[in-house]
Amino acid sequence: MAFTHTDQQELFLPLVEGVHQTPPWGAFMRNLVARTYARRAFLIITLANAMLSQEPTVIHVTAPRAVREPQLDFRRINALGLHPYGQLRPGRVYAIDEMLDFDNPTRLALQRGALAEMGIRYGRWLRVSAGGAADAWLLLVREREDFSSAAVSTLAAIGPHLAASLRTLAGLAEQRLQTAMAQAALARLGAGQLAFDAGGRVMATDPQAERMLTFAPAPDPRGGRRLQLLPAAAGALEKACSAIAEGSIEATAVLLDPARDLHMLLRKCDLVLPEPHARPAVIGTLRLAVREDERAGTRILRELHGLSDREAALAEKLSRGETIIEAGRALRLTDETARNYSKRIYAKTGTRGQGDLVREVLGGLTPFA
Repeated sequence: MAFTHTDQQELFLPLVEGVHQTPPWGAFMRNLVARTYARRAFLIITLANAMLSQEPTVIHVTAPRAVREPQLDFRRINALGLHPYGQLRPGRVYAIDEMLDFDNPTRLALQRGALAEMGIRYGRWLRVSAGGAADAWLLLVREREDFSSAAVSTLAAIGPHLAASLRTLAGLAEQRLQTAMAQAALARLGAGQLAFDAGGRVMATDPQAERMLTFAPAPDPRGGRRLQLLPAAAGALEKACSAIAEGSIEATAVLLDPARDLHMLLRKCDLVLPEPHARPAVIGTLRLAVREDERAGTRILRELHGLSDREAALAEKLSRGETIIEAGRALRLTDETARNYSKRIYAKTGTRGQGDLVREVLGGLTPFA
């Protein structure tokens, strides 16, 4: 099938751009419905390693002539016991009649009746596989007339392009998962990060830094945002970024907000980035004084060091700077019992006192609980 300029504009470009949409490929689906004169279209996406209990992502698009009709839940179609669409051959277009159970007349009648009730008389299925990373199934349905040969050809022709886009989507999903894990770990420590160029312009931030700081309302004409700071802090930030970029210093701390006593650690960017990339000159790190949920921290300390419930609760409080007496009384322990428990805690954790216990706790897994 020869591809026209219209095909490229309405189908293939939206496939490329659609991987960045949430949910993906909305424009592509709307254009496909218009091109094939479908009444409804469903795109069902499953990623490899998804939990069995996790429902697939289902994108449902309705033609303008059917927008006033009740929304159709794909689970109703899925519950009909059609031919297992996971067994369809990738790249081949199937008619919906090929999905029905002709070996069981009773079930066949139920399937046809349910489809008619949903306004589905004609349909086409296409399975697309991304080489084990993901699978997708595209379903187009009509009520009164079957799909034309041109519509079926269009559906078959986009299969390889949809597969390529699906591989890209699966790769992005993995990167987003990695990013989310890293950001969540930093957030549990109260840390946020920013990337700066040599002039102190912001190239990227993580969500924690976005919440902690205020940015200039308009983008800098030279590219990149600026932090909204008092003149003295803004000047110190620009001077420090320039010095680090030139190699005069490796790292320094800048006071961004005297009212909040908020400092930022600035250091030379040492990130390993694949090509192509715009390399930051400086990485800035902020940190708020936050700790893990106390009950969660107690549970982790108990499991890590074999502490009793009371010992773990006392250890958690001691790691937060409370004295043995203060922590014990908060747990309704006598002063003598609290001292005895602290000795057991130091023995079980291999620490030599409260200061060493704080180091052990803060340097371990407990802050991530």
